[in-house]
Amino acid sequence: MIRKDLRNIAIVAHVDHGKTTLVDEMLKFSGAYRENQVVLERVMDSNALERERGITILSKNTSMKYKDCKINVIDTPGHADFGGEVERILKMVDGVVLLVDAAEGPMPQTRFVTERAFNLGLKVIIVINKIDKKDARLEEVPDEILELFLDLDATDEQIESPILFCSGREGTCSKSSKEKGKDLAPLFETILEHINPPSGDETKDLQLLVSSIDYNEYVGRIAIGRVENGKIKKGQEVSICEFEGKTEPYKGKIVNLYEIGSFERTPIETATVGDIVCVSGIENITIGNTICEKEKPNPLPFVKISEPTVEMTFSVNNSPFAGQEGKFVTSRQIKERLEKELLKDVSLKVSQGDSSEKFNVLGRGEMHLSILIETMRRENFEFLVSKPRVLLKEIDGKKCEPYEKLIVDVPESCMGSVMEKMGSRKATMLEMKNKGSRVELEFLVPSRGLFGYRNEFLTDTKGEGIMNSIFDSYGPYKGEILTRTTGSLVSYETGEAITYGLYNAQNRGQLLISPGEKVYEGMVVGFGPKQEDIVVNVCKKKHLTNTRASGSDDALKLVPQVKFSLEQYIEFLAEDELLEVTPKNLRVRKAILNNQQRAKSKK
Repeated sequence: MIRKDLRNIAIVAHVDHGKTTLVDEMLKFSGAYRENQVVLERVMDSNALERERGITILSKNTSMKYKDCKINVIDTPGHADFGGEVERILKMVDGVVLLVDAAEGPMPQTRFVTERAFNLGLKVIIVINKIDKKDARLEEVPDEILELFLDLDATDEQIESPILFCSGREGTCSKSSKEKGKDLAPLFETILEHINPPSGDETKDLQLLVSSIDYNEYVGRIAIGRVENGKIKKGQEVSICEFEGKTEPYKGKIVNLYEIGSFERTPIETATVGDIVCVSGIENITIGNTICEKEKPNPLPFVKISEPTVEMTFSVNNSPFAGQEGKFVTSRQIKERLEKELLKDVSLKVSQGDSSEKFNVLGRGEMHLSILIETMRRENFEFLVSKPRVLLKEIDGKKCEPYEKLIVDVPESCMGSVMEKMGSRKATMLEMKNKGSRVELEFLVPSRGLFGYRNEFLTDTKGEGIMNSIFDSYGPYKGEILTRTTGSLVSYETGEAITYGLYNAQNRGQLLISPGEKVYEGMVVGFGPKQEDIVVNVCKKKHLTNTRASGSDDALKLVPQVKFSLEQYIEFLAEDELLEVTPKNLRVRKAILNNQQRAKSKK
């Protein structure tokens, strides 16, 4: 059976190449909105964090009509740390729209998603986006994409993939770089012509592979997947099984069945081959499971998800201010929340730490884990997190660590400082390309070497540099890498920060706190230029006498404190420091709070 009235596609690209904006315009063109409807920008980025950061974190499903065909579209994340989302979503589709920025060309994540699509034998439509940019390179970028395809051993059919030129923001598309186009009709026509319609056998036993999980407080877990064979009906009794066969198949019932509309899910009674549907009512279903006929379990193979490379320890907050700002503070509550996250994030792993109050959380990168931390913080959790650590492996008896491929695009004048910093972080330069007044450098760098580098990079390139990295492979361990060159200013006592105390402390370095903030012994209140820690008393008050000298009582001027984001705090952490995360505050503290005990432990 071939469903000529249906197409299933995913939109894949590097971060910030315009996927979500293009989906907005596709929805408008297909008539998904009413004429007078108020339209949100980036409507698919429904999560508050996604809208704030301007990135897609979770893949989203939508659908649109063109002529007599329904097109299911999946908007995927572009950041390398959320590659696990992309890998499993590609199992639901028959083709991908590969978006490439007309100025930047193919980037690390472009390579990653293209390779995954080729491995699954998916059809590809190349869309060169943002052609209205001043620095668009419409002649060179198609050649760079062809080079990438050859590098990935593409088949002849894949090399001859159609190329379209598009402006996602303006909603225009054309088949030639010389003309702008009027609307998105060429894109829709190419999807219908080039992407294979879904096929399968409606008369066979039911097989539905679960590629994504959603959660709803009222109905519990919602499995999202595509019907490969057979038919699925509301109220049907089914069998759920794993591909590896680690657990015995168990029985369940389809309580509700939904199809995906443009903006919401619509209840339906039955679905057939090629349909992407949402199923509720099965309690322990997870990603990679297959929903089969009740008496005939026949699982489908599932894509192997790349292993995590970074680990952080989440633990119960035991600071003097513990429990004052958060609602969920116990180890049981933290454990339950992390287990709930595992249900929908296949590239995350959680294991018990060295005590009942600690949990080791393994992810694809700093961004992956920082999004989880920020989400938990907004849900009123309070906890401590450690400095990120890379996961080491033993390969052929040798200690190995993860390496990342780093591509930086910098003004020529900043090239020297970037190469110097990369050298100190044990990076190897692979390639260098001149792009007019800018230079593109490619490095192979240990993942550890990138911890804490993003801020330095922005300073070194005066905010003009672009850096992107993606996991490459495991390689020989490179020994010690010094990623932080500053020491901490540590609070001497518990109390309230006073202007007089801060004025004296600011001579030692930069402050992270302002007057009136509550501090405790062992809390990090700033950082100094030297690598050793300095204990400072920010609660110190001026001793008052009845003698006055002219000019000595003038208002004390404080240098404005440094404001860090969550990612910057995570990068800032030293080996012996923890980050206290609460719904209202982020505080860095020493693992051993008592100043005397800490000094003894160092000896």
